[in-house]
This record gives sequence, structure tokens and C-alpha cells, in this order.
Amino acid sequence: MHPTSAPATSSVINAISTRRHDLDWLRVIAIVTLLFYHTGMIYVSWNWHIKSAEHSVPMEVVMRWLHRWRMPLLFFISGAGTFFALKKRSYGAYAGERVRRLFVPLVFGMFVIVPPQIYIEWLFRGRFSGSYLAFYPEVFNFQPYEDGGTGGAFSWHHLWFVCYLFLYSLISIPVFQWLKRESGQRFVDRIGRLIARPGGALWLVGFLLLNDVVLGGFFPHETHALINDWAYFMNNLLLFWLGFILISRKSFWQIITDQRLYFLAATVICTIIMYGSRALISDDTVEASKLLTTLFSFNRLGLTWFSVLTTVAYGYRYLNVNHPILPHLNEAVYPFYILHQTVIVLVGYYIITQTSLGLYSGFFVISFATLLVCIAIYMLLIRPFKLMRVFFGLK
Repeated sequence: MHPTSAPATSSVINAISTRRHDLDWLRVIAIVTLLFYHTGMIYVSWNWHIKSAEHSVPMEVVMRWLHRWRMPLLFFISGAGTFFALKKRSYGAYAGERVRRLFVPLVFGMFVIVPPQIYIEWLFRGRFSGSYLAFYPEVFNFQPYEDGGTGGAFSWHHLWFVCYLFLYSLISIPVFQWLKRESGQRFVDRIGRLIARPGGALWLVGFLLLNDVVLGGFFPHETHALINDWAYFMNNLLLFWLGFILISRKSFWQIITDQRLYFLAATVICTIIMYGSRALISDDTVEASKLLTTLFSFNRLGLTWFSVLTTVAYGYRYLNVNHPILPHLNEAVYPFYILHQTVIVLVGYYIITQTSLGLYSGFFVISFATLLVCIAIYMLLIRPFKLMRVFFGLK
């Protein structure tokens, strides 16, 4: 379809049975990227659970961009996947599946997967010196963890993504029901007319900017702690909804793909502004000006939305192909996500305290050792056993 041609409208969401293999590939790519991103957190100046004495400026430069892309892409893909999930099951069955595949692994993770990270951080910071068995009862004090290893030992850590996705799935059911009604379809029609214009989907960033205006001043920092994270919570919820809407009509798929150069150009411009502004204007100057703070925030949100659009457009153009390994990767990637940060912290603690590996050699050893350990745990301890499959959200 030509990018300026109007999408077909209908009173009901088109029946779409075609699987988007590109979304599966992009999910795998984004989560594997998280492995390297979280390993990188050991070697940059930002606070994290364990830290190397050496910091990499180039690594930090790359990670600033990745931070604006990786999780937003996963929430968008999750919204798109929800559309396909609801084609095959009722809302009640969908809610039950979300409990089994998200809430159960979240609870399991908070009591089994996350505590070793907190234990290692306490050892690293000199807060605790005993065994893990001596530490573990701290979890049942249910005192919330706080950044920097302060507070208690109860946390969801990197599983905040699973928590947020679980909540999005349930609270969005009325929205999805409305989108199927006539009034909801009229709204989707308007979205369709907008994105049919050259570069029209770029304007959907307005939803994210409006959220920033309304909530950004009250909750300026992303905390992943839910109760004080409402601007970031709503930002990702909007991406989740946009993923659902933009996948809901097959005509939209080609429109987005045909306009990929618009999205790529917008992404490049926002990237130049982000890095150029950091080189020319100090953080203190930005923080002292509400106008600059707002403009920089808007640019970051633009980078987020435009890079997600670019990724999805090019993904559909070049990655929408099946492969015998893809179903296996698609199943393994969720347990991999649940496991990866704990393994990084365990391996990383040993590498930075017991070896003399340098910054980049340590980064690669931790990254690939974590990859191998996660694959081994999945193949040997999770995939073959029904109970473990339940704990890790597998069918």
C-alpha cells in the first residue's frame, strides 16, 4: 500500500490470523540486548548493584540510547502480542493466562530469583558477611529494598517489567473491549487516517508528550517501584496500547513499513539532538531551566517513539520470516529474561572481586558466561520439568 493511501475501515477489528514472525525476532533481539545492557551497568558511572572500579565512557554513550529504546520496544511488542492473544481466547481466559504466565513467575522470582542479587549486593557493599542461608530470612521481613542496597531484602528488581506488564494486561481489558465497539473503531479509523499521511505515525508521540506534561513534573524519575513511578508507568502503558492498535489492522502494517524512512530520519535527528545537547549544555544548566528540562524530555520521548516505529517498520520489512529455531527461541527468551540479571550479578561479583580482568575483557566474559549459564539452566532445569515451566511462565 502506498504510504498516502487511506486504510480500509470497518465496524469490527479485522480478523487477522497471520503471525508476525518479525515481532518474535524483535522480542528475542531486545531481550538479548538486555543481557549486554545490564552487564554494562557494572562498568558505567550510574549506580547499580555491583560496580567495577573502572568505568567506560563509550559504553555509557551507547547505553544512553539503548535506554530509550529497549523497554519501550518490549512494551509495544507486548501490546501487539495481546491483540493476537485475544483473537484466540475470551477476556476471562486471557486474564487467567496472564495470572499464570506473569503473576506466578513474578511471585516465584521475588522469592527465589531476586534474593541472590540482593545478597550479593549486601556482600559487595559490606552490609552483610554471612552465608546465603543466614541472609535469606531477611526476605520474609517484607521490608522494601531501596537503591544502593539500603532498605530491606524484598524486591522485584528487574522483574518490574513482569509486574507492570501484568497490571497493563488486566487494566487494559476495558480498553480492548471498547476498541472493538463502534465508537472504538471510529477512534481507530482516525488513527488510520493520521498514519496514512506521510510520516503521520510520528504525530502519535503526542500521547507520550501529553503524559509528560500532566505527570512528568510530579514524577520526574523512573523508579520501577509502581507507587511513585506514575509518569513512567503511564508512558509504557500508552506504548502497550499503541502496539495493540497499530497491529489491529493489517493495512496498518504496510503503511508503517512503507514510511520507515520518515521514522529513521526522525530517530537520527532526535539522536543528534540528544548527544549534541549533552556535549554543549551541562546537566546543571538543564536542571536549572524548566524550559530546557521540558524540551530535553520531549526529545527523549520523541527518540523513544520514533526508534520503536523504525524498529517495527524495518522488522516487518526484513524479519517477518519463520525459521525452525524461532519457536524454540521464542519460548526460551522469557525464562532467559527472568534469570539473566541474577546470573550477571553472581558472575560479575566473582569477576570483579576475584580476577584481574580489565574493563572490556570483564564485560565480555560476564556477558557470554551469563548467556551460557542461562541456556544451561533453561535446557537442564526448566524446559524438561512441568513445575519449573509453571514457575517460569511457560505453557
